[in-house]
Amino acid sequence: MTDSRVWTVPSAAPSPTELAEAWSRVVTSAADVLRSTANTAANPPAPLPYDPASPIRAFSSFATHLLTNPAQAMAAQQQAATDFMQLWSSAASRAAGATPEPLIAPERGDRRFNDPAWSEEPVFDYLKQAYLLATKRMVELVENAEGLDEATRTRVLFFTQQYLHALSPANFPFTNPEAIRKAIDTGSVSLISGLANMLADAAAQPGIVQRRSTAEFELGVDIAATPGSVVYQNELLQLIQYSPATDEVYRRPILYVPPLVNKYYLMDLQPKSSLIRWLVEQGHTIFVVSWVNPGAELADMDMADYIKLGPIAALDAIEQATDERVVDMFGFCMGGTLIAMALAYLAGRGEGDRVASATTMGSLFDFAELGQWATFSEPEQLKAMERHLDHKGFMAAQDLQTLFSAVRANDLIWSSVVSHYLLDRDAPPSDILYWFADGAHIPRAFLLSYATQLLRDNLLKEPGGVLIDGVPLDLGAVKTPLLAISLKDDHVSAWSATYDGARLFGGPVTFLLGGSGHNAGVINPPSANKHGFWTNEETPESADAWFARATKQDGSWWPHWQARLAAGQDKVPARAPGSGKLPAIEPAPGSYVRMKG
Repeated sequence: MTDSRVWTVPSAAPSPTELAEAWSRVVTSAADVLRSTANTAANPPAPLPYDPASPIRAFSSFATHLLTNPAQAMAAQQQAATDFMQLWSSAASRAAGATPEPLIAPERGDRRFNDPAWSEEPVFDYLKQAYLLATKRMVELVENAEGLDEATRTRVLFFTQQYLHALSPANFPFTNPEAIRKAIDTGSVSLISGLANMLADAAAQPGIVQRRSTAEFELGVDIAATPGSVVYQNELLQLIQYSPATDEVYRRPILYVPPLVNKYYLMDLQPKSSLIRWLVEQGHTIFVVSWVNPGAELADMDMADYIKLGPIAALDAIEQATDERVVDMFGFCMGGTLIAMALAYLAGRGEGDRVASATTMGSLFDFAELGQWATFSEPEQLKAMERHLDHKGFMAAQDLQTLFSAVRANDLIWSSVVSHYLLDRDAPPSDILYWFADGAHIPRAFLLSYATQLLRDNLLKEPGGVLIDGVPLDLGAVKTPLLAISLKDDHVSAWSATYDGARLFGGPVTFLLGGSGHNAGVINPPSANKHGFWTNEETPESADAWFARATKQDGSWWPHWQARLAAGQDKVPARAPGSGKLPAIEPAPGSYVRMKG
């Protein structure tokens, strides 16, 4: 049972040794920060990859809007005053011995206030409700502002939420009951050690909260450990062929194309949750693209290069390795977008028959509905990014990780601040968090072309809007059967947006909606028996109409998908890596995945 006591006397004072060790860590980490600062001064960093004035412009525009619409601001103030009068009345009733119902409760999934003291202790209950009420009214003020243009609304809402996340009483040592309790129990050693942790993170990776130990997992041993070999490589990728686990395999090989921003092994985490291992065990021959971690030397590699030297080169290599011209493909997130572009490129060249089916997972093709991500596609942000990329040649994995964390700040930033700095608590080993932290760079030319042509101008939606090696891309010309898998709680690619994009394709399209979020919803092995999924073979005009007629099914969608892949196929003798025309180069997971920035 969780301990809800707050004000207690510690059972024993901390030993002098514990205090000395904690303060020694603070001194050592502070010295590391000074050295890091000195190195930064001696080697000036690249221009910032974002525009620091963007919040100022957004809030200035919003303030001007409110000044010209004073009735909206006054109504919000009156509602806030009513809320707090009710809260004060509730607090007074509680002080008199009553048990009033709370005026507001945390939303489902908000873990910041799980400690019982947030409800059982009047002071902390008041802090919690005051914060939640203020948050609700500030967000409503932005969301309901009449006459505000949507671009400004999106930016103001994003920055408002960042501000509100940061101000949560759970994030401060003297307003977090669990932090107070642990500080009392340890004689303040927990806070001193937390300070040392914060300084160590500042010295190692400014702006990044360390959530895991780098020694938790080892590539090729307990993560990314499915047996196989690299059978092809070029300047952008290594192609891994996995060793068969059955005597016979389905005829068509399967190619997986991952996003550039993270390593491929989200699909090959620990054996119990590895999608690649599971597919191999079902009798499929699996090939996986492992992207290089590019430096400045690859700055000029653009989207066209990544299509031709990525999935197209992989298809050619698979044909050499297996003598099979026709494959199935699947891609996750940006990898699915790259697959769509590759399919349109093949269709434009009259080679669309090389892919029997394509599956995309959490992938966008129509970028009209970017949500919070639209904050980073405004002109000033893109100019700042271009200056940064011109200076450095690539967007560093650390900068990309910071961006993705900001979009889910409570889960990916502030929960770690509380655990690591206020509670001196190490995060439990997590293969997904290990993978998330093991990011990759993106070259200058690719990111600029992707950000301008797709994110800003939404040209992939337009027939001929994007050219690859002179071939105009038209998703409507793609006749390959498509299974578009999306995730209900996806914070990166809203499922309604992925649905709209899937309807752009000219061939048979089937949509499947999985439970959970962007990463966890994909890594959902049948043995876990959780999340569930929705199916509907029809594709009406709107996502809401699709969902209204969809059927909920329990468990993992993996078997449902695998049955589609296997349907109508014959089997052939198992293919070992290196047994075809391509010799094995090195064991999986290869060397590209081990490259650090």
